[in-house]
Amino acid sequence: MRLLRLVCLSLLLIGFNVLAEHHEADALRARLDNPGRAEDDKARDAGRKPADVVTFLGIGEGMTVMDVIAAGGYYTEVLSNAVGDDGVVYAQNPARVLQFRDGANDKALTARLSDDRLSNVVRWDREMTDIGIEPGSLDAALTALNFHDVYNTDANAAGEFLQVIKGLLKPGGVLGIVDHNGQPGADNSALHRIEKAIVVESVTAAGFEIAGDSDLLANADDDGTMMVFAPDIRGKTDRFLLKMVKP
Repeated sequence: MRLLRLVCLSLLLIGFNVLAEHHEADALRARLDNPGRAEDDKARDAGRKPADVVTFLGIGEGMTVMDVIAAGGYYTEVLSNAVGDDGVVYAQNPARVLQFRDGANDKALTARLSDDRLSNVVRWDREMTDIGIEPGSLDAALTALNFHDVYNTDANAAGEFLQVIKGLLKPGGVLGIVDHNGQPGADNSALHRIEKAIVVESVTAAGFEIAGDSDLLANADDDGTMMVFAPDIRGKTDRFLLKMVKP
């Protein structure tokens, strides 16, 4: 009977946590559906499911977080809404990302942050090798659709990249990685993809613990053979979502 009670209690706790996550995701979805947010961003939400991603990672009110390689700041604004007025979001970009496509990301981020419309966001145009933020000061970091480029360019640099993020996080801090799923044996570098197993191996080698692996962004219709910018698959790739914790 005692074992049965323990099982029932465990199931109740799991159910309670699931309901709490749904409630938090719904609340964030409502905040993201505000008239000041760009319609283009709202249109991308269907494929990116940002409220569910952020809730899965446990990012919420009052946290200090970093959008790592923020580009034009889509997730910067999502995180800004998630952490609220008492939180802080660092929108980090290296020079090469800001200069890409004649400065498209620079222009987009500048417009997004104009007139102090996201007052809890700190624009952080710094290289990860010279980040200039106090170690152990972040509750969480997220990098979305970026790690494949870092790793495919230089696997050793990718390890250093992860070590920098780990150093910035508090003990128990969370790193979230979203990326395009690659297939074993494919030219994933050319396809702008990466195998999830490679990411797991990389973050584990950097000293992170895997705390969650979600199929929230999975798409069985994407077989991993097309380049992610191909018109038929762009915005609809099969993606993995990993949650790592700094011990």
